[in-house]
Amino acid sequence: MEEFWNNRYKEKEYAYGEKPNAFFKETIEKLKLNGKLQLPAEGEGRNAVYASKKGIDVVAFDISSEGKIKAQELAEKQNVTIDYRVGEFEKHNFELNSFDALGLIFAHFPKNKTILHEQMAELIKPNGYIFLEGFSANNISYRERNPKIGGPTNLEMLYTVEEMKTTFKNFEVILLEEKEIKLNEGSFHNGIASVIRYIGKKTT
Repeated sequence: MEEFWNNRYKEKEYAYGEKPNAFFKETIEKLKLNGKLQLPAEGEGRNAVYASKKGIDVVAFDISSEGKIKAQELAEKQNVTIDYRVGEFEKHNFELNSFDALGLIFAHFPKNKTILHEQMAELIKPNGYIFLEGFSANNISYRERNPKIGGPTNLEMLYTVEEMKTTFKNFEVILLEEKEIKLNEGSFHNGIASVIRYIGKKTT
């Protein structure tokens, strides 16, 4: 997977564009997020840079070193700084209850998704938030009709509403829906897709 993402991100153009994901931007504004935000699987930094411009303290990571290079270039271009680390989640030894929010934007993990989510949830402070937009299990049929929308074909990497109901324990569900949306993000997210959207607030 590391080689796959390095190959995608080493191109000059930004694979998913330079603008933040629409749901990400909307959620930050809706929740009036501040403090410290973690962004796993952050790729080329479009969301991290946007959040930093809003005054949020961003810590991002990805398995792709090429993604970090592009993210730093984008941050420099937009006159912000971001803390961007390379490697899988387990490598970074983040402190428990140290983040005010976690944003999972098209973060599709090839293994141990449930365990990773449980570990990530432990990093969030009480009254902090987790928000997510990712391809639904139903997106496989959308992708068959239009490969340009992207997304995994491995069912275990995709999301369902039923799964999300139990994924983040000790979180009050603010939003949980499966939605058909039109993606227009760079070269690899284009067309009508099926996504899961989730916002949860930590209660304890």
